[in-house]
This record gives sequence, structure tokens and C-alpha cells, in this order.
Amino acid sequence: MTEDEQKQAAAEKAVTYIREGMVVGLGTGSCAAKMVDLVGAKVKAGLSITGIPTSEATAAQARDLGIPIVGLEAVDKIDLTIDGTDEVDPQGRLIKGGGGAHLREKIVASLSDRMIVVAEAKKKVPVLGAFKLPVEVIRFAAPALKSRLAALGSTPVLRQKPDGTPFVSDEGNYIFDCDFGKIEDPERLALSLSTLPGVVEHGLFIGFADLIIIGTDNGVEIIEV
Repeated sequence: MTEDEQKQAAAEKAVTYIREGMVVGLGTGSCAAKMVDLVGAKVKAGLSITGIPTSEATAAQARDLGIPIVGLEAVDKIDLTIDGTDEVDPQGRLIKGGGGAHLREKIVASLSDRMIVVAEAKKKVPVLGAFKLPVEVIRFAAPALKSRLAALGSTPVLRQKPDGTPFVSDEGNYIFDCDFGKIEDPERLALSLSTLPGVVEHGLFIGFADLIIIGTDNGVEIIEV
């Protein structure tokens, strides 16, 4: 299968876990977008669910598809979140944030009874770190935090838009893409990043995923965490 077909296969399997009446966290990214399209088709066919989008882009996609969406203030809990990933290791630890939505994604995941991660085969890695780790920071702190992120062992680069201006997240923050190399101790790094004043959130998702669905050349691989 092509990478696109792998993403589609993973998304098709993931939506089979959605049940009538669920509150569903709708992820962000290329693989998650395929899942949202499939959810839209199910809603059009009569499925009743409530969506919680993890980005403005996903919210716009869901509206176009007729998926009812609300904010966190309108729900008591989230039954299931389905989201993509930039990397996943054998322990189900993730790097997310390539699309700049990891802050909202982590909030929604943290409020969910269950999180399903969908991805194509290349996202499955033995050790996290080939993908640069996104670290979201408030703008005021960005100049000072660049050196502090470097002191932790990374090469931080401020994310930019194609026109050369800084990328700004949905929450109005900047993002450093940090090359740490192989991340041998994700838990320790996550703690170090979380304690830096001015860091809003980082892309290490540890202890969030319950089920990983990987599209491969041989079909769908399901990993329970």
C-alpha cells in the first residue's frame, strides 16, 4: 500500500470504535483528516455523535461535513479521541505537534476515556527523536527559552510559515522544533520541558494512547498499550 492507503486503512479501522451518542475528540493532521472525513460520512448516514475538534482546521473540516461540534464547556466527558501522530515507539509513547496543534490535542486526550492513535507504517519507530520535538512557548519567553532548550541538549529552531514569518499556534503561541536526537528517556525530558517557565506544552505524549492502529503493506496492525 502507498502511505496514503495506509493512512486510509488505519482511519477506516479506527472509526469502527465509534458508537452512537459518543462524544468524540477529532484529531488533527493528514491521517486524522481521513478519519474526520469518514466520521462525516457516518453522520450523514445517520450516526449521532458530538465532536470536539483539536484545532481550528479540524473544526472547519467538521463543520463542512455536517459533524456537530462543541467546545469543552458543553460536555462532561469525552468518550473517545482519535488522533494521528508523528512518531510512536513500542511503549506507545508519541511525538505529536507537526501540525502545531499538540496543545489542544493533549488537552482533549487528557479528558478522554480512551485515545486511539492512527498512523502509517513509517511513524512506528524503535526510539523517539528522528522527528523534531515541537515545544510551544509564549512569545514573550521565546528569546530566553531558545538558549534553555539548547542547554537541554537540543537544537531549537523557531517554526516559520512559508513567508518567513513565525508560525503562530491556534492559541497565539510560538513553536520551537527541537532536535534532541534519539530520546532515550522521554519521561525525564517531558518533565524537564514542563518545568521551564514560558513553555506552554511540548509534543511528548506519554501515557495517553490506549490503542495504536498502524496501516502497513500487509494490512492494519493493532497495538494495545
